[in-house]
Amino acid sequence: MTENENIAGDGKETGATRSGFVALIGPTNAGKSTLVNRLVGAKVSIVSHKVQTTRAIVRGIAIHGNAQIVFMDTPGIFKPRRRLDRAMVTSAWGGAKDADLIMLLIDSERGIRGDAEAILEGLKEVRQPKILVLNKIDRVKPEDLLKLAAAANEFVPFERTFMISATTGSGCEDLMDYLAGTLPEGPWYYPEDQISDLPMRQLAAEITREKLFLRLHQELPYSSHVETEKWEERKDGSVRIEQVIYVERDSQKKIALGKGGEAIKAISTASRKELSEILEQPVHLFLFVKVRENWGDDPERFREMGLDFPKG
Repeated sequence: MTENENIAGDGKETGATRSGFVALIGPTNAGKSTLVNRLVGAKVSIVSHKVQTTRAIVRGIAIHGNAQIVFMDTPGIFKPRRRLDRAMVTSAWGGAKDADLIMLLIDSERGIRGDAEAILEGLKEVRQPKILVLNKIDRVKPEDLLKLAAAANEFVPFERTFMISATTGSGCEDLMDYLAGTLPEGPWYYPEDQISDLPMRQLAAEITREKLFLRLHQELPYSSHVETEKWEERKDGSVRIEQVIYVERDSQKKIALGKGGEAIKAISTASRKELSEILEQPVHLFLFVKVRENWGDDPERFREMGLDFPKG
């Protein structure tokens, strides 16, 4: 008997356990990360108003009844322009093809146009069972939702269609009930108390990157990347974390630092507060900003992000 089978058996009192991977795909800014955090019940994926926030696949793990559902929050699928864009889109489609079930999330306000239509076309070539999830239903008239659902199902015959709000949680319980009953029988893949497969050093870097996006809005382009360079557990129960924010130009470094260091202090404070809550211990966070020209063409940075480096 494997370790996971022991965990599965200990975790549930009655009934056969179920487990599986659910790939959450969709256009950028459809609300995928917000939904994963909602369904897992904890923050495992960063969220911002900016598109293309998620860069690599993040797995969030939820227990519902006898089922362990492993959500794969994939990068938003869009028309790639840069090398990093291509790696993100490839990662998203790769995650979909590795899953037991594909969940397509569409922003009900935006409907089917542009990237959403291209994704629906791409799904025709994917063999896994697929369900459609229409998000932000509180912002759209019921009759328009029904039209949108019908139009999407004309592209691809979805097993089921769900209408939800990732922000309020409306419709999410029905979605979880369906997933828990649909995944194949088998032992759980992860310990019962694990909510993500993301290493804590990487999650900490992602938290800081989120605060960077939220603080600087449109001022700093996507040419930024955060790495956790040092992690020291101290005798007093606190942790010292050193992180580097990489940008491509000196002008971007000035933006990240802000006048008199105001921006970097605010980013550090916000990130430290959230990390302290997640780790449940005091955090001493030190941020440094470094210029690394063309880091978006550096294979090592792609490996740090969990992405394959595209050739050419």
